[in-house]
Amino acid sequence: MFKRLLCAALACAFVLAPLRAADQPPPDPTIEPPNLNAHKQQLKAYIDSGGYANGVAKVSLEAVKYLQKRIPKGAKGKKMAVVFDIDETALSNMSHILEHDFGYVPKDWNAWIAAGHAPAIVPVQTIYDVAVKLKVDVIFITGRPETDRASTERNLREVGYETWTKIYFMPTSDVTQTMAGFKTEVRRQLTKDGYAIIANIGDQNSDLVNGYAERIFKLPNPFYISR
Repeated sequence: MFKRLLCAALACAFVLAPLRAADQPPPDPTIEPPNLNAHKQQLKAYIDSGGYANGVAKVSLEAVKYLQKRIPKGAKGKKMAVVFDIDETALSNMSHILEHDFGYVPKDWNAWIAAGHAPAIVPVQTIYDVAVKLKVDVIFITGRPETDRASTERNLREVGYETWTKIYFMPTSDVTQTMAGFKTEVRRQLTKDGYAIIANIGDQNSDLVNGYAERIFKLPNPFYISR
């Protein structure tokens, strides 16, 4: 754990990735957009240059510093919790994303999740380590369906996320429910149940919008959007 803390501490100076209230407005549909292949090459360059990894490290380091100061203050009788997303937050699907050239093939994605080979994102795991060490509840809220519970829990434990209070999976019974709506409702219920969510960490706006957290930390992810 302390090796991971040292790794995060050595990250370059933090620049918090801003959380936008909404996605950027769509471009004029009458104008030819940039070529898709050129955009994929730009994404690959962002990864290969270390820009993506550095962005994750910077946000994670700020979260670590915040928790180290915030947790000792307590929460006036409430239970403190840190909320984490899973995909591109706790776990990395980068090898799968690159193998499929930034595309999404449901059958292949399901097989990838079932195999449970996603590695930990180490700077984010450092945030997790701080929360566990300081005895704050860790709660995962994921867009994965309940059918992925067994493989997801196995994957988390195998890469070092050994303990948590609860994992909430996206229900499949209501096809109209959005990712943002689901995650907001879970946080609302946790708050009602007496939790003070002192930090919420995710890579999507839908992980973080609509409140019910003292602080939010937005990790970079230009690879896909989950609403």
